[in-house]
Amino acid sequence: MDHSSATQNQERDPASSRRDPEEESVHRALEGYYRAGKAPWDTGVTPPELVALVEGHGALPPGRALELGCGTGTNAIYLAQHGWQVAAVDLIDRAVDQAKAKAAETGAAVRLLHGDATRLDELDVPGPFDLFFDLSCYCGIPLHRRDAYAAGLTHRAAPGARLLMFGYGPEPLGSPNTELTSWAAGVTADELRARFPAWELLDVTPGTNPMPTSWFTLRRGA
Repeated sequence: MDHSSATQNQERDPASSRRDPEEESVHRALEGYYRAGKAPWDTGVTPPELVALVEGHGALPPGRALELGCGTGTNAIYLAQHGWQVAAVDLIDRAVDQAKAKAAETGAAVRLLHGDATRLDELDVPGPFDLFFDLSCYCGIPLHRRDAYAAGLTHRAAPGARLLMFGYGPEPLGSPNTELTSWAAGVTADELRARFPAWELLDVTPGTNPMPTSWFTLRRGA
């Protein structure tokens, strides 16, 4: 990339000027997935785990929700269609643009924001929120930014708020499924307990993917 191209990219994405090399690598990898139209986590289908939380036995009453890493908006739109007041954030502008188009087409009232889930103070998402949903966002965040992610959610969580998170487990570096150090690290229950001390880890359910994955449910203390 020549200097003029780099400058143009920074003008489109001002946050790029302060990201470190690992963050830049993650950003480029995510952009590549969306440019190719092959983001494996963005299937266009709302996962049954979220459906159960919203519509199943003992479902949460509709409130305010924040989705971290919303991709093209499938799940944010689903929540809005089921009575939730929804804000949603994604790091990739291409994904957010697609999400806005989908929301307009369906008539869903969703606040879709282009931004960094680890820098929520820079976005208009003051909370408090009753539900946070994260489908493969946290597990792709560089390790040195994960405490900031946890602090941002904790600061915006209503008492008793839920966090439903899907994440990939740790994999050896060099695995065909892991391109970056932060992605290879994945996420574990022990890490979430350490980084979210004000939350209770209610449930860990293994995913059905061929590689190690899990669904984590956390609840914010009063």
